[in-house]
Amino acid sequence: MDLARELLLRRRAATAVEQMDRPDCDARLLDNTYRQFGVINRVLSGWRRLYAVELRPLVPPLQRPLTILDLGCGGGDLAVMLSRWAARDGKPMHITGIDPDPRAARFARQRPAASGVEFREAHSSDLVREGTRFDVVISNHVLHHLAPEEFRQLLADSEILAETTALHNDLVRSPAAFALFSMAALPFRHSFIREDGLTSIRRSYRPAELSAAAPPGWSVERSSAFHQVLTWRRG
Repeated sequence: MDLARELLLRRRAATAVEQMDRPDCDARLLDNTYRQFGVINRVLSGWRRLYAVELRPLVPPLQRPLTILDLGCGGGDLAVMLSRWAARDGKPMHITGIDPDPRAARFARQRPAASGVEFREAHSSDLVREGTRFDVVISNHVLHHLAPEEFRQLLADSEILAETTALHNDLVRSPAAFALFSMAALPFRHSFIREDGLTSIRRSYRPAELSAAAPPGWSVERSSAFHQVLTWRRG
C-alpha cells in the first residue's frame, strides 16, 4: 500500500479535475463543501500561525486597518476567520475576498456579515485594472488549481496588488498527507471534501517543484506539517 501510494504521488497530477471545479457539479454538495471548509481550514491549513507571524505584526505601525486581499476566497471562511482573530486581538483589518466563480462568490456574500470583511465576484486582473492596492495579498489552496499561465498571472498580479507581502498557502504533496487526510476526512459526508481533498494533494507541488515554477523574487517557506507558503516581499 505504501509503495502504491508513493507511485501515485511521485508525479504531480496536474490535469486531474476536482468535482467542485466542474460547472455541472451537484449544487447541494458544493454548498456543503464550502460550509465544511471552515472546519478543515481552521484545523489543518496553518493560518493561525501565519496570522500571528505574518499578518498581526504589520498592524501596529499603521494608523488605519491593515488591508488584505484574499484571492480565490471560495466560501469565505478564511476571511471571516482572520477577521475574528484580528477583532479579538484589537488589530483592525479590512479583508476583501474575491473569487471568479459565481457559485463561490454567491455563497460568500450570503454568509452572516463579519466586521471588516467584504466579498466580490472578481478576478485578480480586474483589481489590477481598477488600480486597487492592498497591504497584503493572500490565498489558500489555490495554487494547485491553476494551469501554468494562470499560475504566472496570479503571481504577477500579486506583485502589483500587494504593497508589502504576498502569501500563497498551499498543500505539500506527500504520501503521509494523502494517508492522513484520507482517514481524517471520513467524517465529512454529503460533500466533495474527501474526494476533492485527495485530488488536491495529488495536484499539489512538492517544495522543489513549487520553487522551480515560481519566478524570481518568490520563495517557498514551510508553513505547517503539510503546507507550504509561496512568499513575496516588496523590497
